[in-house]
Formats: sequence, structure tokens, C-alpha cells
Amino acid sequence: MKILVTGATGGVGRLVVERLAGAGAQVRAVTRTPEKAGLPAAVEIVEGDPSRPDTLAPHLDGVEAVFLHSRTIGTAADRLLALAAERGARRVAALSALNVDDPLDLQPSRLRGDRNKEAEAAAVASGLAWTSLRASAFASNALQAWGAQIRRGDVVRYVYAAFQESPLDERDLAEAASLALLTDDLAGRRLELTGPQSLSHEEMVAVIGEVIGRPLRFEEVPPEAIAHHMIGIGLPEPFVRALMDRYTHYAGQEQHPVTGDLEKVLGRPPRTFADWVADHAAAFQAHDPS
Repeated sequence: MKILVTGATGGVGRLVVERLAGAGAQVRAVTRTPEKAGLPAAVEIVEGDPSRPDTLAPHLDGVEAVFLHSRTIGTAADRLLALAAERGARRVAALSALNVDDPLDLQPSRLRGDRNKEAEAAAVASGLAWTSLRASAFASNALQAWGAQIRRGDVVRYVYAAFQESPLDERDLAEAASLALLTDDLAGRRLELTGPQSLSHEEMVAVIGEVIGRPLRFEEVPPEAIAHHMIGIGLPEPFVRALMDRYTHYAGQEQHPVTGDLEKVLGRPPRTFADWVADHAAAFQAHDPS
């Protein structure tokens, strides 16, 4: 079957493409810059902008399923899915998030372009067999937040040592997305996808230390100090403020308790945060200039 993947060269979309191609599907990967795609040779790479569905119209013929990436679509999810349905598509899997029903000002990823609520709503209303992939925080967020500090030394300075998340390995998310695109088994479901453990910031740093063999220590820093630093290194202030507000709001409670949805979907336990760190350990280690 032929599957259209939006956001195909991003951290999640690339894994979805690879998973589908490995399962023998015909993958049509959408990117704004085909020359930089770097996807498997068997994948058909097409140029288009999902936020402008007319640019994808020529690529929808023969497509049976669509992976709807909430960061690439802008406000055009409903229009893209209408076009896909007109051309004969039967399924859609929409990337969403567990915080999709939270107040918008507690969804910092919206300030980076994620339109989880809109993507999920468009999928549900599309008339296609739909699945919403409500993901918890990605395991890779730890590398983005703390990687530079860990490469420089053994102390991680960040907000709220006790703040908890259930980090999700993106490879497990891609596997769930592939199942939703290849079969009708998950149709009509809002899947709440978490990793197998709820871990605090301090616990996650300890796991990283154990895996890479270094005695890392977490040092709690006030949100305002961290916000000042993040803005200083170039992160947009509205995003940083929303992120700190989310941390503050959930500091005294488990933000996303572990669900069993992912294990039921995959038929096996999800990968642990330690599994993810072990597979990305080199990214936390300082490079020897010699």
C-alpha cells in the first residue's frame, strides 16, 4: 500500500518512514527540501508544503493512508485530509500529545508550531479511519535540555528536581504510528502513549549517569534563572515562559501517569528511558579533540 508521510525528515517522521519502508509499504515522503532528505533509497521523496495542501495535490493519487504531523500542517489539516479523501485515501494517523486538552498556555510546543489539537480534530472529522497518537514527552528532550551540560561536566542545573514525566522512546511511537497506518486495528482510538516509567528530572539525570558510567548530580535552579539562560542562548521568550509555566503548574503532581496503551499496541513492553540513553550514549559524552 502507498502511504503519504508529512514531516518525513523530522525526528519522528523519519522514524515512521523507516519503519513503514521496513514493513514493505510504498512510502511517499513529503519534504520542502528533497535534496536534503537523506531517506532510504526505496522511499519516494516528493516536494511539498503540508501547510499549503495544494502543493501536495499531485502527490495524493494512489495514496491509501496519511501520516499527519502536527508541526508541519499549520491550520491546513482539514483541507489536506479532504483532498486525500477525494483521491481515495482510507486512513489517517495524526500525531498529537497527551497535553492536547490542557489550556493552550500550558502547551509550550504550540509556540514551536505544533498544532496537536487541530490535527487530531481534523483526523476525527475527516471521514477516514482515524487514529490519534497522543504522545507523552519524548526521551530525546533530555538530550536537548541537558546534553551540553553533561558533555561539559557532571552537574546538571535545571528546574524542579521532582517534576515527573513518562519519557517515550520515539522509536516506539513510530512503531505505533506504522501499525495505525497499515491496519484498521487502531482505528477510532485516541491512544495515550507513554514510556513505561514516570521519572523525575533528578531520576532521569541519575539514569543517564548510570548508563554512561559517570556520577551525574542534579542541582535545582529557580525557573527565572533557567528562563534567563535559555532566552540568552537564543530560545524564543514566549516558548521559554510557557515551558516554565508548565513545569510550575505540574511541579507537585505526576504530569502524565504511565498508561498501558503502548504495550497493548506493540504487544511488548515499551523501551525504557535507560534503553534510549544506552542507544544515544555517545551524544552525552565529550568528544576527545585528539
